[in-house]
Amino acid sequence: MTRNRPMTSAASTPELLGFELLRQTLPGCFHFVTTRQGGVSQGAYATLNCTHYCGDNPEHVRLNRERLLQAFPQPPKALAIPHQTHGTTVRVLDDTFFRLDEGQQSALLEGVDALATRTPGLCLAISTADCVPILIADVQTNAVAAIHAGWRGTVAGIARQTVATLQQTFGSRPAHLVAGIGPSISPQAFEVGDEVYQAFADAGFPMERIAFRHPQSGKWHIDLWEANRLQLLQQGLSPSHIEVAGLCTYSQPERFFSARRLGPQSGRLLSGIMRLDNC
Repeated sequence: MTRNRPMTSAASTPELLGFELLRQTLPGCFHFVTTRQGGVSQGAYATLNCTHYCGDNPEHVRLNRERLLQAFPQPPKALAIPHQTHGTTVRVLDDTFFRLDEGQQSALLEGVDALATRTPGLCLAISTADCVPILIADVQTNAVAAIHAGWRGTVAGIARQTVATLQQTFGSRPAHLVAGIGPSISPQAFEVGDEVYQAFADAGFPMERIAFRHPQSGKWHIDLWEANRLQLLQQGLSPSHIEVAGLCTYSQPERFFSARRLGPQSGRLLSGIMRLDNC
């Protein structure tokens, strides 16, 4: 995962990260993952929090979004950010979204943890702070998707369900899908109780591949990156079409927001993807 090319080095400019795999294979799409850098928010939201669901000053969120959108290669017609609830609802959006008022758009995005579209200019974005952001694009149909996969969503199969939605709605073939798994809590930092371990085991995950017991604490640790990668592989994606950022939000607090470190009333990273108008 590298810094997106459109960015400058100005201190007030948001730092945006991108997946090399998505960038190389999908020149007609723009995608990004924010860090904490380049915004105006303060305290536990410092500085680039672009999500208004977590208690930040609304004016700061507005200014941060303005800065973010200025970094796009072309202005989006709409920025869709759902109110996530750690569920498995996948919302498909089209150009009718542009004609809805703000209240109608918010209602459509309530209780949604993944978005999908094939509409140019519609930027899909999800917010995370330790949970796993996943961006998917179809190199043939130009459909794109953004997924929020916390541990509950991972257990429930949100990544698997999103791929199925792309297949059913846009005729996507898994072999044509490219995915990026973004910055989130690492297996070394994600200590869980026995009940969480058991939830993954009951859901049929290969625990020998996604879990280990810490030798000192005796606590279980879960690898959410691998758990979601396995779901994508099971749905038919090629291993060479999945890029894992491998960046831990918990262990890099100066660069990333982490709810485990800062608490729920803190900033969120934003991961987004958009088809460009000429795509």
